[in-house]
Amino acid sequence: MANRHTIILMQTSQNRATRTFMDYDSISQAMDGICGLYERKLKELNPAIRNITYDIADLYNFMDGLADLSALVYDHSIQAYLPYDRQWIKQRTFRHLEKLAH
Repeated sequence: MANRHTIILMQTSQNRATRTFMDYDSISQAMDGICGLYERKLKELNPAIRNITYDIADLYNFMDGLADLSALVYDHSIQAYLPYDRQWIKQRTFRHLEKLAH
């Protein structure tokens, strides 16, 4: 699973102009990137708080609040990108954070 180029496709609101993408060298880095997006949003909303904490439910709510969220992960065996949905991203983020906690 390491070194699988991952593209996160995201639309933050119903406005099509908010469509964007981020690309990462691995699934793990992509999950870090999504967490980082949420953490930056929390800091933006709470500029006076130095140490902000959140749990997985908060992160899931953030993901569910996006108009669209999906991933394209490169599969070397078929030399193509495979699409994954929001639910897959949530599961992978949870597993990624679980690994970081241990």
